[in-house]
Amino acid sequence: MYSLNVRDHFMIAHSFEGEIFGPAQRLHGATYVVDATFRRAELDSDGLVVDIGLASELLGSILEDMNYRNLDDEPVFEGQNTTTEFLAREIQERIVGAAREGKLGEGARGLAAVCVTLHESHVAWGSYEGPV
Repeated sequence: MYSLNVRDHFMIAHSFEGEIFGPAQRLHGATYVVDATFRRAELDSDGLVVDIGLASELLGSILEDMNYRNLDDEPVFEGQNTTTEFLAREIQERIVGAAREGKLGEGARGLAAVCVTLHESHVAWGSYEGPV
């Protein structure tokens, strides 16, 4: 399986509901480094997994919708604990949707999977991987 990774970051504020979250139940901030890894069994006719420029632009545009926002105030996340794992899946699903719409070019039609990893710090991160 071939893979290509692009990286970006975003900053958010949020809070969590539930005793398990301890002090994170209060409003706090997070800066995530985000890796989006695109996978496919065979390279496209240009010898690529996916166009790196298009992949970088797409990831940036998806993160822009959340960057410098309090996710508690975003209607799309109402009633949801926006954990690292939850956000990894949310971003992955947005990437896959855009790929299916052709926003990564025709060569991306052969993608098998996309994995999104959110690095909360240098010692903790979470991922979600799913098919395209």
